[in-house]
Amino acid sequence: MLADMASVPLRKYKKEKSEVSGCLKYMIFGFNVLFWLLGLGILTVGVWAWSEKDIFNNLTKVANIALDPAFILMCIGTITFIIGFTGCVGALRENTCLLAAYAIFLSILLLLEMTVGILGFVFKDWIKSQATAGFQAFIIHYREDPDQQNLIDWIQEDWLQCCGIEGPKDWDRNNYFNCSSREIGSREACGVPFSCCKRKPNEIIKNKQCGYDVRKPGFPGDRHIFERGCLRAGEEWIEGNLVPVAGVTVGIMVLQILGICFAQNLRADIFAQKAKWH
Repeated sequence: MLADMASVPLRKYKKEKSEVSGCLKYMIFGFNVLFWLLGLGILTVGVWAWSEKDIFNNLTKVANIALDPAFILMCIGTITFIIGFTGCVGALRENTCLLAAYAIFLSILLLLEMTVGILGFVFKDWIKSQATAGFQAFIIHYREDPDQQNLIDWIQEDWLQCCGIEGPKDWDRNNYFNCSSREIGSREACGVPFSCCKRKPNEIIKNKQCGYDVRKPGFPGDRHIFERGCLRAGEEWIEGNLVPVAGVTVGIMVLQILGICFAQNLRADIFAQKAKWH
């Protein structure tokens, strides 16, 4: 009897001392403030890029909206901003609805990443054909969109050090670099962009005319351009960096899983705290 009476205030004391974990709350808040600001920054850059090209007043300027770098940035920025907002405000205000939305968004994102990974492994040939079609569109519209032009220059010169899809001859698809364009006086006819050129070790100023006439029959001397196509270069890059890419991907997925668990734990603490007053 005495033992039962002694246990009552102890249980009541523990219940009264239950509270929302401040460490968990502010950890979710702090992480998502950064995530929120990152999303806002990416979204701002995307909107600025579109406004610079006057896309908002004339959508026909975009050759392929799905491949437009500015549009992709706006999509990524919007998604990041929304997820960061729900996590940040949900944790700070102890709002269970926003925390639930945050956990749902992360779960959907996690499932999409897993689905893309599985489909990419199963449908390799389809992914390859889509990448080829996308790169062809970049080549065809190279001079029409400065963002796509900068992207393809970065891929060819800095990232993969390649030229064209399967080789320099693919640049014949572009009206400016097509060999028949010599008839209309194009100086770039039968050439390739400067990003296809191999940089010399002692070169300080980039030669933007280094690709002129390099595909012209009987071109004298060494062409000094990348002969490897970007499709094969991309496959070799993936094979050579498979472990780091997989490690980064798994790390991102682990962070998302932790975010889901932390949000659910914080919601449980909030519900437990509310239950004391109802």
